[in-house]
Amino acid sequence: MALSKSFSESDVSIHSTFASPYVRNSAPRFTIPNNSMPKDVAFQIINDELMLDRNPRLNLASFVTTWMEPECDMLIMDSINKNYVDMDEYPVTTELQKRCVNMIANLFNAPLGDSDAAVSSEAIMLAGLAFKRKWQNKRKAEGKPYDKPNIVMGANVQVCWEKFARYFEVELKEVKVREGYYVMDPVQAVEVVDENTICVAAILGSTYNGEFEDVKLLNDLLVEKNKVSGWDTPIHVDAASGGFIAPFLYPELEWDFRLPLVKSINVSGHKYGLVYAGIGWVIWRTKEDFPEELIFHINYLGADQPTFTLNFSEGKKSIPNWIKPNNCSILSTNPVGLRGIPKRDAELSRQDNAMVLKEGLEKTGRFRIVSKKMGVPVVAFSLKDRSCHEEFKVSEMLRRFGWIVPAYPMPEGAKDVLVLRVVIREDFSGTLGDRLVLDIVKVMGELDSSIPIPPKKSERMVRLEDGKKETSEKKTAEVTTKREIGSYWGNITSGRSKVRLAANVGGGSVNV
Repeated sequence: MALSKSFSESDVSIHSTFASPYVRNSAPRFTIPNNSMPKDVAFQIINDELMLDRNPRLNLASFVTTWMEPECDMLIMDSINKNYVDMDEYPVTTELQKRCVNMIANLFNAPLGDSDAAVSSEAIMLAGLAFKRKWQNKRKAEGKPYDKPNIVMGANVQVCWEKFARYFEVELKEVKVREGYYVMDPVQAVEVVDENTICVAAILGSTYNGEFEDVKLLNDLLVEKNKVSGWDTPIHVDAASGGFIAPFLYPELEWDFRLPLVKSINVSGHKYGLVYAGIGWVIWRTKEDFPEELIFHINYLGADQPTFTLNFSEGKKSIPNWIKPNNCSILSTNPVGLRGIPKRDAELSRQDNAMVLKEGLEKTGRFRIVSKKMGVPVVAFSLKDRSCHEEFKVSEMLRRFGWIVPAYPMPEGAKDVLVLRVVIREDFSGTLGDRLVLDIVKVMGELDSSIPIPPKKSERMVRLEDGKKETSEKKTAEVTTKREIGSYWGNITSGRSKVRLAANVGGGSVNV
C-alpha cells in the first residue's frame, strides 16, 4: 500500500518560490514590510532585480577590477566580517597589511614605508591634508600668513582632487591642457607655483587617456625654482592607475621616490593591483614628511591603536587577497607578481590586447587614436569626421550590444575634443577586442544608413523644371533684347539732336 502524507496550506516549504504569495505580490519599496518572508524568497526577489544590472566585465569605462579567481572570492568571504580598525583583535590581518605597505614602499624605491591608508580616494585626501598641515606649520614657525594655501595640478585630474580642494579649503590652481597635449605641462605648472603652494600633484596615468605626466621634468624644474626662491615646494604623485604598471613595464622611468621632491605616492589596489574595489594606499617618503599631530590614538577597543583615516569602521576583504598564498609562501609584488601572477607577463598581455583594439580601430579609417604608447593600458579614440556623427551617439548605440564605452570632452583647454575610452583590464581578451571592433563597425554602418538622403526627382518633375527653366531663360532673353534695342534707338535719337543743335549755333543751314 502506497504511503502518503498531506501538508497544510501554510507549509511554505513545499511551494515553488515563484508560486509563493510573497513573489506574486509586490514587496514594499520604500517602507519596512509589516510581515516577514522566507529567506529564499527574499533572496530571489532581490536577485531578480539585480539581474537588470549590466555585466561588469563589459563595463569598459571603469578602471576597477571586475574578475578574480574563485580562491580569491573564498578569501574575501573569510575576511568580510572583520572590522580591520580593531587591530588588537585581528593581528594577522594587520601583519598582512604591513607587508603590503612594505612591498609597495620597496616597489616605489622608498627609503622606508611609513604610513598607509585604505581606499585610493581617501588616500588622496589624507596626502593632501598632510601637505596642507606641514605647510601651515612651517608658515606659523616663520611668522607668515597661513590662511591661503593652494595646490597646483593639471586640469586632467580625477574629481577626488577637486573634492580635496573644496572640502579642505585649498585654492585649486589648474594648468589647462591643450589639443594634442592632454596632461599637465611641467613648465606651466612650475610657473604658477608660489610661496603658498602646499605641493604640485602629478598624475601617473591620466583618467582621460591613460598618459603618464613627466614627473622627472617636473622635479628638475621645481628643484631649480626652490633654489632661487628659497621655498621647498614638494611633489605628490597620484599613481592610482600607473603605480602598478610603470615599475613592471617601464622600470627605468623615474617618477617615484628616486626623485628627491616626491614626498608621497598613492596607489590603488583595485585598479591595476588586480583586486576588487575597496583597497588603496598612500606611502610617505619618511616619517618627517608626515605631520605627527594628524595621528589619533584610540584605546577603547582593547589596546592603544594609532589611526589616520577619514572613516572608522572598515572591512579589509581585499588585504588577504592582495598577497595571496601561492606554493605555501607569500609572494612579493616584485619580481614574481601580484596575486601569484607574473606581473610583467600580465601587463604585457594587457598591452597586446590594447594594441589589437588600436589596430582594429585604425583599420576602419574612421577613428584617430588619442592615447599614448607610454601609459596605462587605455585606448582613447575620437572620430576623424564629426560632420554627421558624434562620439556620444556611438557610445549610446554600443550599449545595445552590451558594451559600456564612455564618451566625454577633454578637460579645460581642449573641451572641443571629444573622445571614447576603453580601459583594458585583465579580463579583456584579444577576442573581446576583435568583437568590440566588429560591433563598432556595425554601429558606424547603422549611423551612416540613418543619414537622410534627399528624395530622387521623378522624370515628370525634371521635365517640368526643365520647361520652367527654358521659359524663364527665354523671357530673360526677350527682355534683354528689348532693352538693347531701346538703348540703340535712344543713342541714335540723342545723336541727331546734338547735330541739329550744333548746326543752329553755327548760324548756317546744314542738312544732315
